[in-house]
Amino acid sequence: MISLGATMLALAAIPAGAETVVDRANRGLVEIATSSTFGTDARMMEDLADLLDDGQTRRIVPMIGKGSLQNLFDLKVLRGIDVAVVQWDVLENARAEKRPPGIESVTYIAKLYNEEFHLLARPEVKTVADLAGKKVNLGVPGDGTAFTGAKLLAAAKVKVQVTSYPLPVAFDKLRSGEISALAYVTAKPAPLFAMVRPQDGLHLVSIPLKAELAASYVPARFTSEDYPDLVPAGTPVDTVAVGAVLVVASLIPESERNRNVANFVDAFFTQFPKLLEPGHHPKWNEVNLAAELPNWRRYGPADAWIRKNGGAPTPATVSDPQLRDIFAKFLDERTRASGGSTLTAQQKEDLFGQFKRWQEGKVR
Repeated sequence: MISLGATMLALAAIPAGAETVVDRANRGLVEIATSSTFGTDARMMEDLADLLDDGQTRRIVPMIGKGSLQNLFDLKVLRGIDVAVVQWDVLENARAEKRPPGIESVTYIAKLYNEEFHLLARPEVKTVADLAGKKVNLGVPGDGTAFTGAKLLAAAKVKVQVTSYPLPVAFDKLRSGEISALAYVTAKPAPLFAMVRPQDGLHLVSIPLKAELAASYVPARFTSEDYPDLVPAGTPVDTVAVGAVLVVASLIPESERNRNVANFVDAFFTQFPKLLEPGHHPKWNEVNLAAELPNWRRYGPADAWIRKNGGAPTPATVSDPQLRDIFAKFLDERTRASGGSTLTAQQKEDLFGQFKRWQEGKVR
């Protein structure tokens, strides 16, 4: 048994100012909250950790969280959470409701990629209206899917019986017929859906973009190339997508944590081209580091890097009037194909404005 006196002598033998094992292990430490292990963000943050964690100057630790809603609260109140991945619609709602307290002090590092809203349903469910009164799983409390799913169903004026099972449990209950559908916000193709068997009869249900939601979501589409067993060839399924944002905690400027995050940002932005190489998640190809988020401040070191290095310009090969005409025709064709209501001129103009912001790297 080691006596207290011996321990004190051992500690005294360490030269003043010498770096300990604990110091070395925590050098450059940045902890990133993600969603579940099935989520796009967990897989992409693993890419980032593999690239940047050199074991000497930087330690990147992705942490499995409970989704966008909870991640945002954890970023404000939990010790050690430096950065989190949060859905754009959740972030905007938090600002509007001023919850959690002090949300206005949160800054963003970068807008990352878009994640598609999946509504996987049983054979008897042909449209979202068929879900009225039926059990639909929107995910566990705190998950971004729970927020997005509720918002989209409300916009569709469909009232359902909400269940809150973890995703794998919900998937089994869907196949057994205990629930009629499950919602899931993730990048296509979702690995979990590769488990669907033809005899299950499951399919993806269309969720066309409502004009009143165009400020938070963008049009998206599933094809048979994305899901051969869920989408028949030649009959794409319309849906919506929401942006994922990398946000940072309110850190004391001169603190070690802030220096660590600043170092992480510099390494991330500088080495970003490597994430576009084969072997990394394909959603990295959607990321535009210079993309801006309206109404939100960018984290200081990230903003400084962008200002110093600039962003990739978008080539202007088509005039605005030509692009506007092409976009209007595209909307008309999609409306006819999906059987949706014809958009008014103002609704088309609003969507075109959002498209332009996306093209210029300012999409939400």
